[in-house]
Amino acid sequence: MIARLFRSFRYAFSGLFLVVRTQQNMRLHLVAAGMAVILGALFKLTNGEWAAVLLAIGLVMAAECFNTALEKLADALHPEQHPLVGQAKDMAAGAVLCAAFAAGAVGLVVFGGRILRYLA
Repeated sequence: MIARLFRSFRYAFSGLFLVVRTQQNMRLHLVAAGMAVILGALFKLTNGEWAAVLLAIGLVMAAECFNTALEKLADALHPEQHPLVGQAKDMAAGAVLCAAFAAGAVGLVVFGGRILRYLA
């Protein structure tokens, strides 16, 4: 049972590293996440603010992983161009965009006032 659990974690980390290695957008999300964590440390966020920022980061990362998985699966099942496959890929990319907009809104709420005060 423990061996099976470790194996499932190994597969999950393998998939995550594959997305990071192959998807430029995931690497951009990681840079943005790193900047948010650095800003959070500099501005000494409250526990609630950290929770919001970390949940937003996780949402974007998960959305990017789902998007990549759907694209890979769709390409494997239907390698030639098909309008429905294209629409499904566009919808998955739209989900990533929604998650990124939500994360941006969290960033504005949490960091916006602090950054303005710092610049003033």
